[in-house]
Formats: sequence, C-alpha cells, structure tokens
Amino acid sequence: MTITNNLTTQPTQPASLGKRMLIGAAIALVLISVFLLGVKHTEPAWGKLWMVKPLIMVPLTGAAGGAFSFLMDKLRYQGGWKAALAIMLSVLGYVFALWIGTVLGLNGTLWN
Repeated sequence: MTITNNLTTQPTQPASLGKRMLIGAAIALVLISVFLLGVKHTEPAWGKLWMVKPLIMVPLTGAAGGAFSFLMDKLRYQGGWKAALAIMLSVLGYVFALWIGTVLGLNGTLWN
C-alpha cells in the first residue's frame, strides 16, 4: 500500500499588489528626482512649479509598472522558460511605463 499526497498548494505571493506598486513608484520617484535636481537653468515660461508635473506623473506610471510586474507573477510561478519570459516582460514593461511617464511628465518643459 502506498500513501499518496493529494494536497496541492497555490504559490504564495512574495509581495502584495500595493507593495509592488509602492516599490515601483519609489524607484521612479528617485530616478526623476535625481534627473530634475541636475537642472540648473530653467526658462521663465515654464512657471515657478514646473517640477510638480513630472514628480507626480513619473511615480504614477512607476506604480503601474509595479502592478504589471505583480500580474506577471502567475506566469513566473510556472517555471522554466515561462519564468524567464515573465521576468523579461516585467522588466520591459516597467521600463516602458517609466519612459512613457517621463515623456508625459516632462512634456512642455525639458522634453521639447
């Protein structure tokens, strides 16, 4: 007589959706802050608070990239080439979201 174990376990999420979004937004905020702190001379036509738009837009898109990474976890847990594909798609999706956020945030100021 053999004993079989019919229990199946679902993979646990290492980080919640909110945590992934916060991490994505924090990375984006640091990157855009470093970029904006390097600006020495601004044009008067931009206005006094021209930095507010990129400091809001870029972290929001970074959070969206973090959410995309969270959604790719189901594919990553399948292992093998699917895990490699999920990691690659997560990185590309985050970089794309960060790029789009930077373009939208800097539109009309540094991005002409």
